[in-house]
Amino acid sequence: MTYTAARVVAALLLAITGWVASRLIMPLLPEATDFGIFEYLNAGLGAAVGWTVIGSRTGRGMSNAIGVGITAAVVLTFWGVFVQSAREMFALANKRRYDNPIEAIIGIFDIGIDYVVTMATPTVLGALVLGGILSAVLAERAARVWR
Repeated sequence: MTYTAARVVAALLLAITGWVASRLIMPLLPEATDFGIFEYLNAGLGAAVGWTVIGSRTGRGMSNAIGVGITAAVVLTFWGVFVQSAREMFALANKRRYDNPIEAIIGIFDIGIDYVVTMATPTVLGALVLGGILSAVLAERAARVWR
C-alpha cells in the first residue's frame, strides 16, 4: 500500500462526510438516544473507506471519480449502518434482550433495517452522495497535482 496525497485527501474528506451525515442523522433518532461515539465512529469509517475505496482508484479520470464517489458513499453507508447496528445489538444483548446468539445476529439486521428507514431522507442521502462525489473528485485532483 502506498501513501499518496490522494489517499490522504480522500480519507480526510470522507471522514468529514461521515461526521456531517452523523450530525444530520442524530435529530432523526429518538431524543433519549445515547449517541456515545456515534459521530467519531462514522468519521473513522469514512476515513477508512476514503483511504481504501477512493484512494486506491485515483488516477483514472474525473468521470471515473464520480462513480467511485457514489460507490464510496454506498460503502460508507453500509458499514456505518452495520457497525452501528452491531453496537446497538451488543447493548441490547448486555440487557438480556436476546435468548440465543442466532436471535442476536438476526437482531443486527432488524436494527439495521430500522436505521436505514430512519436515515432514508433526501438530506442525509444527498449529503452522503455529494460528499462521496466531492471527496473522489478532489482526491482525483490531488492525484494529478501531487504525483
